[in-house]
Formats: sequence, structure tokens, C-alpha cells
Amino acid sequence: MAIISTIGRKSLKVRLLIGTIYAGLSIGALTMLYPFCLMLAGSTKSAVDSPDAHIIPPFLRSELALYQKYMETQFNEAFSVMKATYGMEATSFRDVKPPETINPRLTGIWETFCREANLPFYCFDVGELYVKDSRGVLPRRLRMFKRQMIERFNNDIDALNGELGMNFVSWNNFNAPVQPLDLRFRKASLTPFASVQRGFAAAQPIGVRYYVSLEGVYLHNFLMLRYGKSIESYNASHKTAYAGWDQVHLDRRLPDGNGRSQLERDDWESFVRGIVNLLWVRCDKTAAPAYHAYLKAKYDTIAILNKRYETAYSDFGEIPLVEEPALAGLVQADWAGFVEGWKDPQTDVLHQAPLQSLRIHSVDFIFRDWLQARHGTIADFNAKAGTSFSDWLAIRPPQQDLHYQYFKAHTGELRREFTVRNFISVFDYIVMHGRGILNTIIYCSLAILAALTINPLAAYALSRYKPPSSYKVLLVLMMTMAFPPMVTQIPVFLMLRDLHLLNSFWALILPGLANGYSIFLLKGFFDSLPQELYESAAIDGAGEFRIFFQITMSLSKPILAVIALNTFTLAYGNFMMALLICQDEKMWPLMPWLYQLQQRSTTGVVMASLLVAAVPTFVIFSLCQNIIMRGIVVPVEK
Repeated sequence: MAIISTIGRKSLKVRLLIGTIYAGLSIGALTMLYPFCLMLAGSTKSAVDSPDAHIIPPFLRSELALYQKYMETQFNEAFSVMKATYGMEATSFRDVKPPETINPRLTGIWETFCREANLPFYCFDVGELYVKDSRGVLPRRLRMFKRQMIERFNNDIDALNGELGMNFVSWNNFNAPVQPLDLRFRKASLTPFASVQRGFAAAQPIGVRYYVSLEGVYLHNFLMLRYGKSIESYNASHKTAYAGWDQVHLDRRLPDGNGRSQLERDDWESFVRGIVNLLWVRCDKTAAPAYHAYLKAKYDTIAILNKRYETAYSDFGEIPLVEEPALAGLVQADWAGFVEGWKDPQTDVLHQAPLQSLRIHSVDFIFRDWLQARHGTIADFNAKAGTSFSDWLAIRPPQQDLHYQYFKAHTGELRREFTVRNFISVFDYIVMHGRGILNTIIYCSLAILAALTINPLAAYALSRYKPPSSYKVLLVLMMTMAFPPMVTQIPVFLMLRDLHLLNSFWALILPGLANGYSIFLLKGFFDSLPQELYESAAIDGAGEFRIFFQITMSLSKPILAVIALNTFTLAYGNFMMALLICQDEKMWPLMPWLYQLQQRSTTGVVMASLLVAAVPTFVIFSLCQNIIMRGIVVPVEK
């Protein structure tokens, strides 16, 4: 029967009361819904949008926010690389703006060059393969590469380590570091794994590649660091009159001619001899005599050099000048000494490559040479490409335009990727590798089965037979609730160790086999059952076990659902005890795995893992809810 009758609800005061109740309930719901929405939005975060606190992730409603997030993953979270590649001045990925206009003809020419030029591996990297700041995130192309390796080695990480020279502990530690070979201190990896990674990168679309731009490196990573970001300060020190940084270029050779200052030549020499990676430095054949003299001064005799080089030259003059710098080894070290300068310790004579013979051999110049060979003059090229460049030196690879074209063509795909990427990372960590899910299912199932067997039997004995000391027993059982589990961890651990039960399901289940609170609840519920049912069953000849299972347990489904839900919650959320008594990660349930993931991950992955971890509890509660509500509503209605 309703508390307020149908007629009574027509009263204005009652309607106001009902409206107030609904308003209060709605406000209470909002106070719970708002934090949940913040967590849901936070589960999509990466480094670029981590400071945001919006209910709806900005990249879902703003193309600019999506573009910034795309730029972050396209350059593997290396902001300095993006600045050098685009020649863009910004402070972070959050300040990046898309190009106002793009030239499809120019980007088409650039794509044709990339396909035809057959550039070596060190000229480019691909995006979405590595994360520098967003720890725990698996970008899309890293997942693709990882999937290829799993298929190739049949999910055996030890086979991968043995064949490709790596030392990954597990698939959860699999990664593919990316760094441009633009500066001198960066060295190319020569492991078999690096070779496989380069093959994977070469198979990716041109739209996701970014090529090393030495002009950008020269401006942003050298000149601006040395003279500041103001073109005025650069002009003042160099006695030049450039209107902006876009007029300052990296010359192929030593800057010379009218209008070029001595400081510009010094900058170029410092950059070539000591800063830029040797992979981009070449020497003219005129430097061969100086190179031979350098090697003779360093090794003294050709026999010593042949022994070190494992060669058979008869004279130093037979040694060819380096055309394609080696990636490692003694030849590479000698070439570096020749470019940088090596002083003979006996004669104090400085041996180094003649300055006039040095030249830059970068993607920028290769692209310009390719254009000049195809179009002849800058005017013909401008007519073909719809541009207005003043000379060949002003042309830079249109990488930003091409990346923006790729972005515009894949906005929907990118939104889906950024929405689910962190969840995929969580599932990959806890589902694809390790036994966390299986162990949790077994542990929770056994814990619920034990709780629904031991506790009802103990409560039934106290309720059915009513021993004289039943209240003392209940008092002892209730006293166990006064001590938190942390107090008993050490004694329980020592007991399980002495019984040789560590790293087993017995160690997880036995400490919580009987629960004083559950027995107390069950005894109270059993006491409320009609005694006439037991007397009738006994008259009909039913045994005690039949009475227990067919009458008591059948009528106790609501309280059993409560016990099952409570047991599942305790077992599923068991972290500290599981980590203490199961030190072998093969026996870990889900919570230690999630803790380990959260320790090595950023906010987005942590929030995604919390949402994933909440799903089983929600499902179990939904299954138990109807049974629990029937136990509350049906007796009241009767």
C-alpha cells in the first residue's frame, strides 16, 4: 500500500514535497555522475591533454584538440623533433596549430619523391610507435608491430630475445624506441631487432613518416639555443638584416659571398664539425690527400692499419675516401676524428678535413636536387607546383601539409583510436600476457563456494540446535571484526609458510574460509525462518542434510546473495594479502597486476584500468540485486 494515496497526491503541498524529493535525488545522482564522467573522460588522456578536466574529452568535439593529440602521437611525443621537422616555433604540443592552407600539388610532388628517392633508413621515422611521456600507453603502430612479433615467434618472448638480441622480460615490456639520427651523440642501433623495426617502419604509409630536417635542427636546436629566439639578436651579433627566421637557411657548403658574415661561417663550421650527425656529412675528393695524411699520422704504417681494419692495402693512397659514413666501428671513429679534427700527440699537428671540402648531404638538399633535375629552373617548378619560391634554398619538404592531409582523411579513425587506446593498453597488459584473469576467476569462484558452504553450516548449527554457549561463540566471531586484516597478515603468512602453502589457491582461500560477520548475519536470518517447516520436515522423515539444503538454503537465497556479493568483493579486491602470500606472479590475481600497471603508467591508463576493474563488480552486483531485492520486498508485501 502506498504511503500517499492517489487523492492525496493532488494536493499542492504533497506535489511540492514529491518534487523536492525528486530534486534531492537528482542532485545526489549528479554528485555521483559528475566524478564518474570525469574519470571516463580522464581514461582517454595522454600527456598533451593531461591538464584538462572536462566531462567530454576536448578531442571529441574540437578538431584543434584532436590535431594536437595527433601531432603528439605522430612525433612519438618528441616535441623538439616536431619543431625541427616543421620549422615551427611553439612551446608545447598544446600550442600547435594546423596550417591555414595546404598545397596538394606540392604534397603530391613530395610523396612522389619519397617513393622514388629510395632514401636510407636513417632519413625517417614513423609515428605512433613510441611514447616518451605517456607511460603505459600502447600506440597503434606499436600494437601492430607487437602483434607481428607475437605471430612470428608464436607468442614466445624468449624466442624473440634469442633471435633478435633483446632482453625483454615479458611481452608487457615490449617497446620500440624511436629517435631521429640528427645530432652527433645519437647512434644507430645495430641489433637484429632494430633491423626488423626498420623493415616495419619502411612498410608504413608515407603519411605517417617524418623525415629528418637538418635545416630545422640547425635553426631550432643550434642557432636559437646559441643566440636566442629573437631574429633581432641574431642580426645584431651577425651584422645581418634578415626579416625573420624563415630567411635564415642551412647552407650546403661553407657560407661565402657578399652579405655573409664571418660569424655565419663559424656557426656553420661548428655545426658540421661538432653537432650534426656524421651520417649527413660528406667530403669532396679534394680532401683525399688530407685524409690519407691523417691516417698515416695516426697509424704510422699501412701494416698496422690493415691489421686494425682487416684489409690488405699496399699504400695509404689506396684507401678510398668515405662516401657513405659507417654506422659503427673503427672506420666510423676515424671518420669522426677526421671531420672534427685530430691532433697528432707527437707533432702537435692538427689533422682535419679541409673546411672548403665539407658539405651537408641532407634530405632537404636531396629533395632540392631532385626537383632541380626534374624541373630545371625555379620558375618552371613554381608553375608546376603552384608556388612562389624565390630560389631552391627556400624550398623545404612540405611535411606538415602532408601530415595534415593524412589527419583530415582519418579524423574519425583517430577519434576512435584515442578513445579506446588506453583501454586496449589495459586489456593487453592484463589479458594478453599473464594469468591474472584466470587466477581471479578461479580464486573468486572457490572463495564464493567456500563461503556459501562453511558459513551457512556454522550458522545453521548455532540456529538449529541453539547450544548454551551460542552467544559466547557469536561474541567471539564478532570480535574478529575488531581487528583489520593488516594485523593478521604476518601471523597468517608465517602459518602458511610453515604449511608450505604459499603461491597456491589454498593460501588465498583458507585465511578467509570462515567469516564471523557472515555467520552472524546467517544465524539471524535462519532464526527468522518458521520452525513449523522444520517440524513438518522432521515428521515426514527428512534428514538433517535434506532439511538444510532443501529448506534452509532454499529459503535463504537473499542472504546468501549478500554473502556471495560480500565474499566476491573481498576476494576480487584482495591486493595486499595476495601480493604477500603469492610472490610468484604466475599466481597473481587481477589486483596485483593492476597495481603494477598503475605504478608504471600515467593518469589516462590508471583511470582506464580503474574503470575496467569496476566492471566485474558491477556485473556481479547486477546478478545478485534481484535476489536481494526479492528478499526485502516480497516479505514486506506479504
